[in-house]
Amino acid sequence: MTSQERLKTIGDALDALGARCYHYWRPKMRPPFIVWAEDGQDAALWAGNRMAEQTLGGGVHYFTQTEYDPMFDAIQNTLGALGLGWALESVQYEEETNLIHYEWRWGAA
Repeated sequence: MTSQERLKTIGDALDALGARCYHYWRPKMRPPFIVWAEDGQDAALWAGNRMAEQTLGGGVHYFTQTEYDPMFDAIQNTLGALGLGWALESVQYEEETNLIHYEWRWGAA
């Protein structure tokens, strides 16, 4: 599977959760929504003086106004089901937008 096919699998799985889901950016809209993106190489395996395998890393951001939103668990379960390593990087309340912002880091795509 190519890197682009692996990325598409991540996007498709997040999109299937039912929240509006965007790759890289979002238009101005009401929450809830997911924004996800790859942001670089996570790791690489070298053999014979060349890169034999590459894994990508990135982030998932979820914006909501709902306290204890069940989408929180759905996103974490999806990242795990995809076989990705992931960590919850931050949870913030954004006063400017009145949104709860969850951020996960994922790797090994």
